[in-house]
Amino acid sequence: MSRTYVAGVGMVKFAKPGSQQPYRQMAKAAIEKALTDAGFSFADVDQAFAGYIYGDSCCGQHAIYDAGMSGIPIFNVNNNCASGSTALYLARQAIQSGSAECVLVLGFEEMFPGAISSQWDQHESPFKRFDDALDTMGYPTGPLALRCFGAAGHHYVEKYGAEPSLFAEVAVKTRRHAAKNPLALFNAPLTVDEVMAGPPLYMNYLTRLMCCPPTCGAAAALLCSDEFLRQRGVDQAIEIAGQGMATDTASSWDDPMQLVGAGMSRAASQLAYEQAGVGPDDLDLVELHDCFTTNEVISYEALGLCGEGEASRFVADGQNSYGGSVVVNPSGGLMSKGHPIGATGLAQCYEVVTQLRRRAGSRQVSHARAALQHNIGLGGAAVVTVYTG
Repeated sequence: MSRTYVAGVGMVKFAKPGSQQPYRQMAKAAIEKALTDAGFSFADVDQAFAGYIYGDSCCGQHAIYDAGMSGIPIFNVNNNCASGSTALYLARQAIQSGSAECVLVLGFEEMFPGAISSQWDQHESPFKRFDDALDTMGYPTGPLALRCFGAAGHHYVEKYGAEPSLFAEVAVKTRRHAAKNPLALFNAPLTVDEVMAGPPLYMNYLTRLMCCPPTCGAAAALLCSDEFLRQRGVDQAIEIAGQGMATDTASSWDDPMQLVGAGMSRAASQLAYEQAGVGPDDLDLVELHDCFTTNEVISYEALGLCGEGEASRFVADGQNSYGGSVVVNPSGGLMSKGHPIGATGLAQCYEVVTQLRRRAGSRQVSHARAALQHNIGLGGAAVVTVYTG
Protein backbone atom coordinates (compact mmCIF):
# COMPACT_ATOMS: atom_id res chain seq x y z
CA MET A 1 0.00 0.00 0.00
CA SER A 2 1.46 3.34 -1.06
CA ARG A 3 2.25 5.93 1.59
CA THR A 4 0.51 9.26 1.03
CA TYR A 5 2.01 12.73 1.27
CA VAL A 6 0.76 16.29 1.02
CA ALA A 7 3.05 17.94 -1.52
CA GLY A 8 1.36 21.32 -1.81
CA VAL A 9 -1.30 23.45 -0.10
CA GLY A 10 -3.04 26.70 -0.89
CA MET A 11 -5.90 28.78 0.47
CA VAL A 12 -7.43 32.21 0.14
CA LYS A 13 -8.33 34.40 3.07
CA PHE A 14 -11.96 33.76 3.90
CA ALA A 15 -14.51 36.54 3.50
CA LYS A 16 -17.80 37.54 5.07
CA PRO A 17 -20.85 36.56 3.01
CA GLY A 18 -21.55 39.32 0.52
CA SER A 19 -17.94 40.41 0.17
CA GLN A 20 -16.54 37.27 -1.47
CA GLN A 21 -15.47 36.51 -5.01
CA PRO A 22 -17.48 33.86 -6.91
CA TYR A 23 -16.56 30.37 -5.77
CA ARG A 24 -14.86 29.43 -9.04
CA GLN A 25 -12.49 32.39 -8.68
CA MET A 26 -11.65 31.52 -5.07
CA ALA A 27 -11.18 27.89 -6.09
CA LYS A 28 -8.88 28.76 -8.98
CA ALA A 29 -6.71 30.88 -6.68
CA ALA A 30 -6.46 28.14 -4.05
CA ILE A 31 -5.64 25.45 -6.65
CA GLU A 32 -2.97 27.58 -8.30
CA LYS A 33 -1.38 28.33 -4.92
CA ALA A 34 -1.26 24.59 -4.14
CA LEU A 35 0.22 23.73 -7.55
CA THR A 36 2.87 26.42 -7.19
CA ASP A 37 3.62 25.31 -3.65
CA ALA A 38 4.20 21.73 -4.82
CA GLY A 39 6.03 22.70 -8.01
CA PHE A 40 3.48 20.76 -10.08
CA SER A 41 1.32 21.61 -13.05
CA PHE A 42 -2.32 20.65 -13.54
CA ALA A 43 -1.15 18.04 -16.07
CA ASP A 44 0.36 16.10 -13.14
CA VAL A 45 -3.05 15.59 -11.50
CA ASP A 46 -4.70 12.18 -12.04
CA GLN A 47 -7.96 12.76 -10.14
CA ALA A 48 -9.71 15.51 -8.19
CA PHE A 49 -12.15 15.58 -5.27
CA ALA A 50 -14.16 18.72 -4.52
CA GLY A 51 -15.98 19.28 -1.22
CA TYR A 52 -18.89 21.72 -0.87
CA ILE A 53 -22.53 21.67 0.25
CA TYR A 54 -24.17 24.85 -1.05
CA GLY A 55 -24.43 24.30 -4.78
CA ASP A 56 -25.80 22.24 -7.62
CA SER A 57 -24.34 18.98 -8.81
CA CYS A 58 -21.05 19.38 -10.70
CA CYS A 59 -20.04 22.60 -8.97
CA GLY A 60 -16.76 20.77 -8.43
CA GLN A 61 -16.13 20.64 -12.17
CA HIS A 62 -17.06 24.29 -12.58
CA ALA A 63 -14.74 25.25 -9.72
CA ILE A 64 -11.80 23.28 -11.10
CA TYR A 65 -12.12 23.97 -14.84
CA ASP A 66 -10.63 27.46 -14.63
CA ALA A 67 -7.45 25.89 -13.24
CA GLY A 68 -7.35 23.07 -15.78
CA MET A 69 -9.47 20.88 -18.03
CA SER A 70 -7.56 17.67 -18.76
CA GLY A 71 -10.38 15.11 -18.76
CA ILE A 72 -9.52 13.62 -15.34
CA PRO A 73 -12.18 12.16 -13.04
CA ILE A 74 -13.64 14.85 -10.75
CA PHE A 75 -15.73 13.75 -7.77
CA ASN A 76 -18.18 16.03 -5.96
CA VAL A 77 -18.24 15.41 -2.20
CA ASN A 78 -21.04 16.53 0.14
CA ASN A 79 -20.74 15.36 3.74
CA ASN A 80 -21.98 18.39 5.62
CA CYS A 81 -19.28 20.21 7.63
CA ALA A 82 -16.87 17.28 7.14
CA SER A 83 -17.00 17.58 3.34
CA GLY A 84 -13.45 18.90 2.92
CA SER A 85 -11.86 16.23 5.07
CA THR A 86 -14.03 13.55 3.51
CA ALA A 87 -12.62 14.60 0.13
CA LEU A 88 -9.14 14.35 1.66
CA TYR A 89 -9.97 10.87 2.98
CA LEU A 90 -11.17 9.70 -0.44
CA ALA A 91 -8.13 11.15 -2.19
CA ARG A 92 -5.84 9.23 0.14
CA GLN A 93 -7.80 6.05 -0.59
CA ALA A 94 -7.34 6.63 -4.33
CA ILE A 95 -3.57 6.83 -3.85
CA GLN A 96 -3.43 3.87 -1.49
CA SER A 97 -5.42 1.75 -3.95
CA GLY A 98 -2.95 2.50 -6.73
CA SER A 99 -5.57 4.14 -8.95
CA ALA A 100 -3.85 7.54 -8.78
CA GLU A 101 -0.40 8.95 -8.06
CA CYS A 102 -1.27 12.64 -7.70
CA VAL A 103 -4.68 13.88 -6.54
CA LEU A 104 -6.08 17.38 -6.16
CA VAL A 105 -8.34 17.97 -3.15
CA LEU A 106 -10.41 21.15 -3.17
CA GLY A 107 -12.90 22.63 -0.72
CA PHE A 108 -14.98 25.74 -1.31
CA GLU A 109 -18.16 27.44 -0.20
CA GLU A 110 -20.25 30.55 -0.69
CA MET A 111 -22.43 30.91 2.39
CA PHE A 112 -25.25 33.12 3.59
CA PRO A 113 -25.31 35.41 6.64
CA GLY A 114 -26.84 34.06 9.83
CA ALA A 115 -27.51 30.57 11.08
CA ILE A 116 -27.04 27.61 8.73
CA SER A 117 -30.35 26.46 7.28
CA SER A 118 -31.60 23.83 4.87
CA GLN A 119 -31.91 24.65 1.17
CA TRP A 120 -34.13 21.62 0.51
CA ASP A 121 -37.28 22.18 2.53
CA GLN A 122 -39.34 20.00 0.19
CA HIS A 123 -37.52 16.92 1.57
CA GLU A 124 -37.65 15.45 5.05
CA SER A 125 -34.66 16.89 6.88
CA PRO A 126 -31.79 14.51 7.69
CA PHE A 127 -31.68 16.34 11.03
CA LYS A 128 -35.22 15.44 12.06
CA ARG A 129 -33.89 12.75 14.38
CA PHE A 130 -31.63 15.36 16.03
CA ASP A 131 -34.54 17.66 16.80
CA ASP A 132 -36.64 14.70 17.93
CA ALA A 133 -33.90 13.56 20.33
CA LEU A 134 -33.45 17.04 21.80
CA ASP A 135 -37.22 17.41 22.15
CA THR A 136 -37.24 14.18 24.16
CA MET A 137 -34.38 15.48 26.32
CA GLY A 138 -36.34 18.68 26.99
CA TYR A 139 -34.00 21.19 25.36
CA PRO A 140 -35.41 24.49 24.04
CA THR A 141 -35.98 24.89 20.33
CA GLY A 142 -33.65 26.94 18.13
CA PRO A 143 -31.66 26.84 14.89
CA LEU A 144 -30.27 23.33 14.55
CA ALA A 145 -26.54 23.94 15.05
CA LEU A 146 -27.10 26.35 17.94
CA ARG A 147 -29.49 23.92 19.55
CA CYS A 148 -27.25 20.88 19.17
CA PHE A 149 -23.98 22.45 20.30
CA GLY A 150 -25.71 24.61 22.90
CA ALA A 151 -27.32 21.54 24.42
CA ALA A 152 -23.99 19.70 24.31
CA GLY A 153 -22.25 22.49 26.23
CA HIS A 154 -25.04 22.61 28.79
CA HIS A 155 -24.83 18.86 29.26
CA TYR A 156 -21.06 19.09 29.78
CA VAL A 157 -21.52 21.77 32.44
CA GLU A 158 -24.18 19.71 34.20
CA LYS A 159 -22.30 16.43 34.00
CA TYR A 160 -18.89 17.64 35.15
CA GLY A 161 -19.69 20.72 37.22
CA ALA A 162 -17.84 23.03 34.84
CA GLU A 163 -18.48 26.78 34.65
CA PRO A 164 -19.85 28.28 31.43
CA SER A 165 -16.89 30.66 31.53
CA LEU A 166 -14.82 27.66 30.40
CA PHE A 167 -16.20 28.18 26.89
CA ALA A 168 -15.30 31.88 27.05
CA GLU A 169 -11.73 31.03 28.08
CA VAL A 170 -11.40 28.91 24.94
CA ALA A 171 -12.60 31.83 22.80
CA VAL A 172 -9.98 34.10 24.40
CA LYS A 173 -7.21 31.57 23.69
CA THR A 174 -8.36 31.18 20.11
CA ARG A 175 -8.30 34.91 19.38
CA ARG A 176 -4.85 35.15 20.94
CA HIS A 177 -3.63 32.57 18.43
CA ALA A 178 -5.46 34.27 15.54
CA ALA A 179 -3.64 37.54 16.18
CA LYS A 180 -0.56 35.93 14.61
CA ASN A 181 -2.32 34.50 11.54
CA PRO A 182 -2.62 36.85 8.54
CA LEU A 183 -5.30 34.55 7.09
CA ALA A 184 -7.56 34.87 10.14
CA LEU A 185 -10.63 37.01 9.51
CA PHE A 186 -11.16 37.91 13.16
CA ASN A 187 -8.03 38.62 15.17
CA ALA A 188 -8.93 41.31 17.72
CA PRO A 189 -8.16 40.13 21.27
CA LEU A 190 -10.98 39.19 23.63
CA THR A 191 -11.46 38.93 27.37
CA VAL A 192 -13.58 36.42 29.24
CA ASP A 193 -15.86 39.23 30.40
CA GLU A 194 -16.39 40.40 26.82
CA VAL A 195 -17.31 36.91 25.66
CA MET A 196 -19.66 36.29 28.58
CA ALA A 197 -21.34 39.69 28.11
CA GLY A 198 -22.07 39.09 24.44
CA PRO A 199 -25.62 38.53 23.17
CA PRO A 200 -26.85 35.11 24.38
CA LEU A 201 -27.97 32.89 21.54
CA TYR A 202 -29.01 29.73 23.40
CA MET A 203 -30.00 28.93 27.00
CA ASN A 204 -28.62 32.26 28.26
CA TYR A 205 -25.05 30.99 28.36
CA LEU A 206 -23.97 30.37 24.74
CA THR A 207 -23.04 33.84 23.51
CA ARG A 208 -22.26 35.10 20.04
CA LEU A 209 -18.50 35.07 20.65
CA MET A 210 -18.65 31.36 21.45
CA CYS A 211 -19.94 30.66 17.91
CA CYS A 212 -17.99 30.64 14.65
CA PRO A 213 -19.22 32.90 11.85
CA PRO A 214 -20.31 31.76 8.37
CA THR A 215 -17.75 32.75 5.76
CA CYS A 216 -16.89 32.12 2.13
CA GLY A 217 -13.62 30.75 0.81
CA ALA A 218 -11.57 28.00 -0.76
CA ALA A 219 -8.55 25.86 0.08
CA ALA A 220 -6.74 23.06 -1.73
CA ALA A 221 -4.12 20.36 -1.26
CA LEU A 222 -2.15 18.09 -3.57
CA LEU A 223 -1.68 14.51 -2.38
CA CYS A 224 0.77 12.12 -3.96
CA SER A 225 2.32 8.72 -3.50
CA ASP A 226 5.84 8.08 -2.21
CA GLU A 227 6.86 6.85 -5.68
CA PHE A 228 5.60 10.06 -7.31
CA LEU A 229 7.55 12.06 -4.72
CA ARG A 230 10.75 10.22 -5.57
CA GLN A 231 10.23 10.74 -9.30
CA ARG A 232 9.65 14.46 -8.86
CA GLY A 233 12.30 15.04 -6.20
CA VAL A 234 9.91 16.81 -3.83
CA ASP A 235 11.54 17.41 -0.45
CA GLN A 236 8.90 19.43 1.43
CA ALA A 237 6.10 16.86 1.58
CA ILE A 238 4.28 15.99 4.82
CA GLU A 239 3.06 12.44 5.34
CA ILE A 240 -0.51 11.54 6.18
CA ALA A 241 0.50 8.84 8.63
CA GLY A 242 -2.96 7.83 9.79
CA GLN A 243 -6.57 8.57 9.09
CA GLY A 244 -9.90 7.47 10.49
CA MET A 245 -13.49 8.19 9.60
CA ALA A 246 -16.62 7.33 11.56
CA THR A 247 -20.35 7.97 11.43
CA ASP A 248 -23.09 7.74 14.03
CA THR A 249 -24.03 4.68 16.04
CA ALA A 250 -27.12 3.92 18.10
CA SER A 251 -25.40 5.53 21.12
CA SER A 252 -25.21 8.89 19.30
CA TRP A 253 -28.70 9.67 20.60
CA ASP A 254 -27.90 8.93 24.26
CA ASP A 255 -26.98 12.49 25.26
CA PRO A 256 -26.24 15.86 23.59
CA MET A 257 -22.45 15.38 23.57
CA GLN A 258 -22.81 12.13 21.68
CA LEU A 259 -25.33 13.85 19.42
CA VAL A 260 -22.69 16.35 18.20
CA GLY A 261 -20.10 13.70 17.48
CA ALA A 262 -18.09 12.94 20.62
CA GLY A 263 -18.35 9.20 19.97
CA MET A 264 -17.60 9.55 16.26
CA SER A 265 -14.57 11.70 17.03
CA ARG A 266 -13.28 9.20 19.57
CA ALA A 267 -13.68 6.28 17.16
CA ALA A 268 -12.09 8.10 14.21
CA SER A 269 -9.16 9.33 16.30
CA GLN A 270 -8.44 5.84 17.61
CA LEU A 271 -8.26 4.55 14.04
CA ALA A 272 -5.95 7.38 13.02
CA TYR A 273 -3.68 6.92 16.06
CA GLU A 274 -3.38 3.20 15.40
CA GLN A 275 -2.47 3.69 11.73
CA ALA A 276 0.07 6.38 12.53
CA GLY A 277 1.61 4.55 15.48
CA VAL A 278 1.27 7.61 17.71
CA GLY A 279 -0.95 8.66 20.58
CA PRO A 280 -2.35 11.96 21.81
CA ASP A 281 0.71 12.52 24.00
CA ASP A 282 2.88 12.57 20.85
CA LEU A 283 1.00 15.45 19.22
CA ASP A 284 2.54 18.91 19.03
CA LEU A 285 -0.49 20.66 17.57
CA VAL A 286 -4.12 20.01 16.75
CA GLU A 287 -6.46 21.78 14.37
CA LEU A 288 -9.89 20.76 15.62
CA HIS A 289 -13.46 21.57 14.66
CA ASP A 290 -14.35 24.50 16.92
CA CYS A 291 -17.60 25.51 15.24
CA PHE A 292 -18.61 26.42 18.79
CA THR A 293 -16.24 26.67 21.73
CA THR A 294 -18.42 24.06 23.42
CA ASN A 295 -17.33 21.59 20.75
CA GLU A 296 -13.67 22.41 21.27
CA VAL A 297 -14.03 21.49 24.93
CA ILE A 298 -15.88 18.26 24.15
CA SER A 299 -13.31 17.38 21.48
CA TYR A 300 -10.36 17.73 23.90
CA GLU A 301 -11.66 14.67 25.67
CA ALA A 302 -12.94 12.80 22.61
CA LEU A 303 -9.49 13.05 21.00
CA GLY A 304 -7.71 11.99 24.19
CA LEU A 305 -5.95 15.31 24.77
CA CYS A 306 -7.12 15.17 28.38
CA GLY A 307 -9.17 12.81 30.50
CA GLU A 308 -12.94 12.72 30.82
CA GLY A 309 -14.21 15.73 32.75
CA GLU A 310 -10.71 17.27 32.87
CA ALA A 311 -11.15 20.03 30.28
CA SER A 312 -11.54 22.79 32.90
CA ARG A 313 -8.15 22.01 34.40
CA PHE A 314 -6.63 21.47 30.95
CA VAL A 315 -7.68 24.98 29.92
CA ALA A 316 -6.90 26.66 33.25
CA ASP A 317 -3.36 25.26 33.15
CA GLY A 318 -2.80 26.50 29.59
CA GLN A 319 -2.25 23.00 28.27
CA ASN A 320 -4.12 23.91 25.06
CA SER A 321 -1.71 26.68 24.01
CA TYR A 322 1.94 27.54 23.49
CA GLY A 323 4.01 26.25 26.39
CA GLY A 324 1.40 23.60 27.21
CA SER A 325 1.14 19.97 26.26
CA VAL A 326 -0.37 20.63 22.79
CA VAL A 327 -1.19 23.79 20.83
CA VAL A 328 -4.85 23.63 19.83
CA ASN A 329 -5.87 25.66 16.78
CA PRO A 330 -2.72 27.74 16.27
CA SER A 331 -4.48 29.15 13.18
CA GLY A 332 -7.26 30.61 15.30
CA GLY A 333 -9.58 27.82 14.23
CA LEU A 334 -13.04 28.13 12.76
CA MET A 335 -13.82 30.73 15.42
CA SER A 336 -11.33 33.17 13.90
CA LYS A 337 -11.03 32.11 10.25
CA GLY A 338 -14.72 31.44 9.84
CA HIS A 339 -16.34 28.24 8.61
CA PRO A 340 -16.94 28.07 4.83
CA ILE A 341 -18.13 24.52 5.16
CA GLY A 342 -16.53 22.76 2.20
CA ALA A 343 -13.25 24.65 2.62
CA THR A 344 -12.84 24.11 6.37
CA GLY A 345 -11.14 20.71 6.26
CA LEU A 346 -8.66 21.85 3.63
CA ALA A 347 -7.91 25.04 5.56
CA GLN A 348 -7.06 22.83 8.55
CA CYS A 349 -4.77 20.80 6.29
CA TYR A 350 -3.13 24.03 5.13
CA GLU A 351 -2.32 25.06 8.70
CA VAL A 352 -1.01 21.64 9.74
CA VAL A 353 1.26 21.35 6.69
CA THR A 354 2.53 24.90 7.16
CA GLN A 355 3.36 24.16 10.80
CA LEU A 356 5.10 20.84 10.10
CA ARG A 357 7.21 22.54 7.42
CA ARG A 358 8.23 25.13 10.08
CA ARG A 359 6.86 27.97 7.93
CA ALA A 360 4.22 29.43 10.25
CA GLY A 361 6.17 32.53 11.24
CA SER A 362 5.30 34.06 14.59
CA ARG A 363 2.65 31.42 15.30
CA GLN A 364 5.07 28.53 14.69
CA VAL A 365 4.75 25.66 17.15
CA SER A 366 8.31 24.87 18.14
CA HIS A 367 9.70 21.43 17.23
CA ALA A 368 6.43 20.46 15.53
CA ARG A 369 6.69 16.88 14.27
CA ALA A 370 3.24 15.34 14.71
CA ALA A 371 -0.16 16.97 14.25
CA LEU A 372 -3.81 16.03 14.16
CA GLN A 373 -6.69 17.44 12.12
CA HIS A 374 -10.28 16.92 13.31
CA ASN A 375 -13.30 17.78 11.16
CA ILE A 376 -16.90 16.80 11.90
CA GLY A 377 -20.30 17.17 10.31
CA LEU A 378 -23.66 16.62 11.94
CA GLY A 379 -25.72 13.97 10.33
CA GLY A 380 -22.99 12.70 10.60
CA ALA A 381 -19.30 12.16 9.98
CA ALA A 382 -16.01 12.64 11.79
CA VAL A 383 -12.69 12.56 9.97
CA VAL A 384 -9.42 12.57 11.91
CA THR A 385 -6.07 12.79 10.15
CA VAL A 386 -2.62 12.44 11.73
CA TYR A 387 0.31 14.04 9.92
CA THR A 388 4.02 13.62 10.57
CA GLY A 389 6.89 15.67 9.23
